[in-house]
Amino acid sequence: MNANTHAPRWALVLLALGLIVVLFGTAAGSQGWQAWWTAEADEVSRQIVLDIRLPRSLGAWLGGALLGLAGAVAQGLFRNPLADPYLLGSASGASLGVSIYLSLWGTTTFVSAWARSGWFGLGLTGTAFLGAVLAVLLTLTLARGVQQTLRLLLAGVVVGVVLGAVTSLISMLQPQVLQAMQGFMLGSTAFVSWSACVTLAVVLAVCLSLSWGFANVLDALSLGESTAQSLGVPLTLARLVLVAVISLATGAAVAHIGLVAFVGLAAPHLVRSLVRCTHAWRLLLSALMGAALLLLADVLARVLLAPQELPVGVLTAVLGGAYLLWRVYRDGKAGDDA
Repeated sequence: MNANTHAPRWALVLLALGLIVVLFGTAAGSQGWQAWWTAEADEVSRQIVLDIRLPRSLGAWLGGALLGLAGAVAQGLFRNPLADPYLLGSASGASLGVSIYLSLWGTTTFVSAWARSGWFGLGLTGTAFLGAVLAVLLTLTLARGVQQTLRLLLAGVVVGVVLGAVTSLISMLQPQVLQAMQGFMLGSTAFVSWSACVTLAVVLAVCLSLSWGFANVLDALSLGESTAQSLGVPLTLARLVLVAVISLATGAAVAHIGLVAFVGLAAPHLVRSLVRCTHAWRLLLSALMGAALLLLADVLARVLLAPQELPVGVLTAVLGGAYLLWRVYRDGKAGDDA
């Protein structure tokens, strides 16, 4: 039987799930769907639904798709099921960029302005993205390119630790920076605008197209690096492009929704547990799974303690961590029984 037999079915299921949760996301709040069409609904209610909740839900879906895709690419490239999108230091670089920006430009309007349209939000988002990209470039420099996967992996860990330490030092010297960074560090989709959705959609299309083009290389790498070389696949070019995909996808997602944990790690695991398929389908399904996970977490974060709102990154960390612990326990028990 073809390994991809059930993959299209799961893709349709995840797309339908995303659409349903987007609709629920637009209704999560004091004013529900009636704000769209009832005569009693005023213009403010419609604006809340159309200009705040809908782009927020779509932004969560797109950001989750980018993290899921980046996670699948990272796990295939490094041949490590524990690889996540932040492995090359992008998260630490984005955090450092945000901390430097806040220390230079102040923190008074951070909570209300982060990721909104306007000069402050655009500056902060751009700084986070620039920090993520520069961190990955530093990782590539230390690893002397992309030829050695293990060296690249170790360089990413070192860069993440060092940049995280610098961020902590800035926060210690300027405590107001740490307080203002909480929204970014814990993750939030509250300020995603329509322009951010357009940016995330374009980045997702580019990254999905590039990674899809090198999916056969990931299939070959799953058989071992020496086997992949014997098959004549362009490993150096593929590594370079796939590292660029991880960097671009992670940087764009982090810049707009902050540091959201476990989505990029858990989404490919869920896909592998549901369906056997080649990397071409696994990349698409991981993106759709990541989109559904983050969108579900975002809706839950809004309704669990309403009218208060939980940081979405905290919820994904708790749920994702619990799922991965359960997987480790189940796999270990199955190994003992065998």
